[in-house]
Order: sequence, then C-alpha cells, then structure tokens
Amino acid sequence: MTASFMPHGFDHIVHAVHDLDAAADLYRWLGFTVGARNVHPWGTHNRIVQFDRFFIELLTVGEPDKIPAHGAGGLSFGALQRDYLAAREGLSMLLLASDDAAADLRRFDAAGIAAGDLFTFGREGRRPDGSVVKLQFSLAFARDPLSPQAGFASCQHHYPENFWNPAFQAHANGARAATAVVMVADNPTDHHIFLEAFTGSRDLHSSSIGVTASTCRGDIQIVEPVSLRDQYGITVSPEGEGASFVGLRIAADDLDVVERLLQDHNIPAARHVGRLVVTDVCGAILIFERGTMR
Repeated sequence: MTASFMPHGFDHIVHAVHDLDAAADLYRWLGFTVGARNVHPWGTHNRIVQFDRFFIELLTVGEPDKIPAHGAGGLSFGALQRDYLAAREGLSMLLLASDDAAADLRRFDAAGIAAGDLFTFGREGRRPDGSVVKLQFSLAFARDPLSPQAGFASCQHHYPENFWNPAFQAHANGARAATAVVMVADNPTDHHIFLEAFTGSRDLHSSSIGVTASTCRGDIQIVEPVSLRDQYGITVSPEGEGASFVGLRIAADDLDVVERLLQDHNIPAARHVGRLVVTDVCGAILIFERGTMR
C-alpha cells in the first residue's frame, strides 16, 4: 500500500434472500424505495435500495442452472450467493467503492487476501423516466481466511452517472446512509490484519470487545456476542468459523417516523440505547439511528 492510498468507503452490501419480491415488499413496509427486478446472466436476480453512493442489493438465485462453479480463476459470485442461501438468508457480502478494481486486486494479492480474478460485467438499467442506460462494474474479490461464510470485494462503477440517481434515494422512512456494518465473532481482534488489508486503513480501533475499521463512508465493526447484546440488544452467536455479518446501521432523520411506519405494518422493533432495532428482516438486522451521512 502506498502512502497516498486512501481507505475506500462503502459501495454496497448484498442481502441474500430466498424470495426476492417478498423481501422487496418487506423493505417497502420498512419505508424504503425499492427498484425493479434486474437479471444477471449468471443466474442471480436483484433489486436495489439506493442511497447517495451506497446501496443495499437484495439478491436471490433466480436461475440456478446458470450459476457457474468456482473455477481456477477463483470465486464465482453466483455460486458464493447460492452456497450462502443454502444455509441461511442474510447479509452475505460487503463491497467497498473503488476507482480502480484492478489496482485493488493487485493490492489484495500482495496482502495475501485476493480471492480470484477481476470480475467485470455489464447490464442495462432504467432511469425513472423509463429510458435505458448502460451499466458496467468490475469486482476485485477478497477473502478473510478465518471467515469463510463472509464475502468481501471492491466494486468499480464504470458508468456511475448512469447508476446513481437522487430519484431512487428518497425514502419514506427518512433513511440517508449506512453508517456501519456490524459483524460478530468470538475473537474480533483475530480479524484486525484482514480488515487493515481490505480497507487500506492503518487506523483501526481495537479493544477487548471488538475491532472497528473506519472508512470515508461507513465503519466495519466486529464485536463479541456480549458487546452485540450490550450495544444493540441483540443476542446472536457467531455462525460457524470467524466473523459473520449480523446487521446494518442506517442513519435516519427521525426515529419516530421509522417507528410509526413499522407499527403501521406490524413489524416488531425495539428501542435500545437511542437506536431502533429491527431483528427479523429476512435473516438480517437493521439498526436505525439518528444521524446524517458523512
């Protein structure tokens, strides 16, 4: 890593679900604007919940026969999501924003965390007026060897002007940004070296209860189960080896507005230490908090 390298901020998180349309309905009931279904040529389908320079990718395996196997070049994105969904729903992968995914891959390779060749693909997108635009992305995969069930990558948008759109970023619940991804592990500090290599940050905060990597747009927080309970009122044990994704912290204008929307749709939530915690969102936990984007 060169001295001039700046840590990447969040680009998006993958929320893998069994029923894409049902998940979209649930996100709408939570007060989010949800995009139309998109189809990938390798068998996965998605729908997007977009913010300013960050999005939640609701994703399912729509055509399992098209999923390519993991190969000599490393990870198959489709197979990774299929295998994750075979065991559970939830947050399966975190992707950081990139200006040069090929350079990220070289950096990951030098750090010993690369997980395959550069993956470049494109699809059509639609603007709110129905016009069709070209979208293209490049992913550089990374692997935490201690956390086989958690996916990581950087994501370069080749036509960002065609993807980001303020019309898709207005949400009835007043949500503005993702402030942190929350992970749980029995020994969070075991993942310090990986987080440093993945984010490019040398300024990680470690303590006896967790480790946090801050980026210019969002934090990666890995905590012990007891800290997860104390901070968020959540009782979750690590799933399998290493660290696993548990929840997404979201900054919203007014938690009372969010709470009323949840009550209107009979969605259970609990207040805890100034936050509003929704514990059953297709295997994920959404944590709303008062705040603004960075």
